[in-house]
Amino acid sequence: MNLDFSQIVPYIPFMLKGIWVTLKFVFFSISVGFALGILIALCKITKVRFLKWLADAYTSIFRGTPLILQLMIIYYAVPQLFDYDISAFLSAILAFGLNSAAYVSEIIRAGILAVDRGQVEAAQALGVPYPKMMLHIILPQAFKNILPALMNEFITLTKESAIVSVIGYLDIMRRAQIVGSRIFHNFEPLLFAGVIYWVMVFLLTQIGKYMERRLRQSD
Repeated sequence: MNLDFSQIVPYIPFMLKGIWVTLKFVFFSISVGFALGILIALCKITKVRFLKWLADAYTSIFRGTPLILQLMIIYYAVPQLFDYDISAFLSAILAFGLNSAAYVSEIIRAGILAVDRGQVEAAQALGVPYPKMMLHIILPQAFKNILPALMNEFITLTKESAIVSVIGYLDIMRRAQIVGSRIFHNFEPLLFAGVIYWVMVFLLTQIGKYMERRLRQSD
């Protein structure tokens, strides 16, 4: 076996910088996905048919097409259609954020529907406006139930972030590919990148478990 991990030692700092680069766009993506996901979830449970149809169509499109296709369409179509040279960073945020919103909306919708119907009826009987009822009564209870699913979506997004390497974004995966092209060995830097991803996911999993324990203790 022709393996020499000593070759990647000088490039370790370069690859480790990809952690911050990756987490930065993942954070913004999940923020976009979470905010938009709440809006889409509310549209799905509304009695306005057009909004419900629009939300269902959005979810169907983004869940029914590959994420890498959505990313490349945004990265290559925006300059062609709008004459705007969009950056790889912004393309990644838009693609991952819009895609995540489709999944987050389903998670939040399920969480809202899982809240006891009596809570809604009690709020309506007291004359609480719908926006306040959702913001202060329904959503807080729903989030307690869906936190594990939301954390899983965040972890999945972190792993899938490697896809952005196809548009040249200098994340962990792209940096591993660059190192591989410089030392003419790809297995070592890719394996090191895999270890980085595993550590990141492991830490996120532990954070998620800690938050779940805190929520259970607060009940």
